[in-house]
Amino acid sequence: MCGIVGLFIKNPAMEKSLGEHLSNMLIEMTERGPDSSGIAIYDGSLTDGTVRITVLSTDPDYSWEQFKNEVRAMFGASSKVEINSNHAVLILQAEAKIVQGWLKQNHPELYMTSSGTNITIFKEIGLPVDVISKFGIRNMSGSHALGHTRMATESAVTTSGSHPFSTGADLCLVHNGSMSNHNRMRRNLQFHGVEFQTENDSEVAAGYLTWRLQEGDTLDEALERGFEELDGFYTFAIGTHDGFAVVKDPIGAKPAILAETDDWVAMASEFRAIATLPGVENAKIWEPEPARVYSWYKNSGARA
Repeated sequence: MCGIVGLFIKNPAMEKSLGEHLSNMLIEMTERGPDSSGIAIYDGSLTDGTVRITVLSTDPDYSWEQFKNEVRAMFGASSKVEINSNHAVLILQAEAKIVQGWLKQNHPELYMTSSGTNITIFKEIGLPVDVISKFGIRNMSGSHALGHTRMATESAVTTSGSHPFSTGADLCLVHNGSMSNHNRMRRNLQFHGVEFQTENDSEVAAGYLTWRLQEGDTLDEALERGFEELDGFYTFAIGTHDGFAVVKDPIGAKPAILAETDDWVAMASEFRAIATLPGVENAKIWEPEPARVYSWYKNSGARA
């Protein structure tokens, strides 16, 4: 079943409370997926030449201090390694591919949740309220964010199999539904160089968008193409470094609600999540149409 939420801040004065608002929204979706939870935060804080990569360890006794020393020895003393429970956020003056290659060769025990310039993903087995508390999500600020609480139906309940999924720079996807052609699509995408870390069908959907963006599509164009090539029942919420989009498949069987005010745009699987937001009484509220892309970008407003 799963529950997904997304929040795109239009009023910069609200960015400091993004984590608080998204936390309240995600907790309202608890009954839709009690197995695991995750949140992707976009804070827009980094400049050109800096990469942010988030990794997690499933070992509760993992030696993060040793890992910090190795990172600084490899990428310089100015490298930042911020530990948050069983996750580490690396902020480095380096190319993402070089860092990713070094991690795969030297630390294959770590799972990379996200890579880019302004995205951070935290995810874990457990209820939203517990995951939010564990990582201090309420205190985080940013421009937009996605959240997911999962009911595992197609794979085991694991931290790495939790949502959100990020398969490209600053690209993130959360998914309610199921895909029927994900195994064939995974093989096709691997042929085109897309790499996967799990068997989750949602990671395939994220990988498809990564591939289409690499081929020159805009996000809207990639999502339009996906209506023909991604077979299944789904609602997607997608984040990029400066944007946010929502789509339902052409059948439109999975639930989703959108709402917009002068201060924010929000989506959720159920309205009760959106009802937690300030100013919701003045919002335009609607159900997204099947096979139609709804998107908002920092520099160009809405394209729906």
